[in-house]
Amino acid sequence: MSSTRRMAPAVTLTLVKGRLDRKEFVFDERTTCVLGRSSDCSPRLPDDEHHRKVSRHHCLIDVNPPAARIRDFGSLNGTYVNGRRIGKRERHQTPEEAALLRYPEHDLADGDEIRIGDTVFRVGIHAPDTGDELSAPSLDPADVAALLEEIARGGNATLIPGYTILRELGRGGMGAVYLARDDSTGAEVALKLMLPRVAVNPTARARFLREAELTRMLRHPNIAALHDLGSSGGVFYFTIEYCTRGSLDRLVARRGGRLPADEAVPLFLQVLDGLEHAHDQGVVHRDLSPSNILLHEDDPGTLVAKVADFGLAKAFDQAGLSGLTRTGATAGKPVFMARRQVIDFKNAAPAVDVWAAAACLYNTLCGDVPRDFPPGKDPWRVVLQAPPVPLRERAPRVPKALAEAVDTALREKPAFGFTTAAQFRDALLAC
Repeated sequence: MSSTRRMAPAVTLTLVKGRLDRKEFVFDERTTCVLGRSSDCSPRLPDDEHHRKVSRHHCLIDVNPPAARIRDFGSLNGTYVNGRRIGKRERHQTPEEAALLRYPEHDLADGDEIRIGDTVFRVGIHAPDTGDELSAPSLDPADVAALLEEIARGGNATLIPGYTILRELGRGGMGAVYLARDDSTGAEVALKLMLPRVAVNPTARARFLREAELTRMLRHPNIAALHDLGSSGGVFYFTIEYCTRGSLDRLVARRGGRLPADEAVPLFLQVLDGLEHAHDQGVVHRDLSPSNILLHEDDPGTLVAKVADFGLAKAFDQAGLSGLTRTGATAGKPVFMARRQVIDFKNAAPAVDVWAAAACLYNTLCGDVPRDFPPGKDPWRVVLQAPPVPLRERAPRVPKALAEAVDTALREKPAFGFTTAAQFRDALLAC
């Protein structure tokens, strides 16, 4: 363990060899960073004659303090950890050919040295001295599956007191969602269980609940209201209002993979209203997708869109409970994630939610995602390098003005096309 001790978990990169103005980079919350010569990298290596061995986007470090892992992006000269090469394309391979390959990720330990070109960083892993490490062994997948099955059979009496499970609504890699009855009120709610990938400890539990409490204050017709949250029996849970028509992705699937513009656009005007309210309160979603846009039918034939899970995934990550899975194979493809969010996850601004909303609308209109993700190609490298495909190339029947508004919202270079939900909403209204 490094001699430097910190009150909170952190990962540091200390420059031990090289020509950088900054000597130390400290990461004390969930983030990703890309190292290379490109102007959007951090840490950025100078684009000069001393750093020609470094690619523009050389490697990615995924940090969830006190854990961190690194992966090479198929650089010509490779990334080295403690003198061992962890990724490098062959001399006869073009950058395009290397982009079709996935290079393994490497978990970093305290004292490891990372070399790219002639620049060397030393890794510092700083964890609290409480003996309450956040990097405890992961739960066994079989135990997780058995726990979910037990809950599905109604065996939650001692696990989540106060709720009676009625039926399962959906399931994912981190947990499951159930229709449940609040025993104290009789009201039906959606009960979401989040299964930690690491052993639960009081520090992590308190951090998650503190962060998640911030989202409880969000009250808006287009945000699914968070009612209750807590932890019981090693499982974190929260309840939100039950939306009778399920999620947008399921509606789209039932309708053959896409919705016509006159149905899709009104729903996304509501989504943008919900996002604007959250952003005004200083809350960024960071994980918007069609699966967490919920639909409710107040009046027969009238759908209301409600954004769910505001800040909860971020809180779970930052508490160290999810493990390092965001860039791992189990994380899936970042198909609704803005490039800027990969470059600088920690400082994700409201604009990344606007981009994600545009990507969801794109998907709803044409049944595909904005970028092409070829089989086998590193999806994180796709996000960094591949621009979105213009909407009308995928769906020529989408009205031209609408397609132009969506394409503008998906623009990221040299800057975001729209930086606020209101700007995108106004562009859609103008169509």
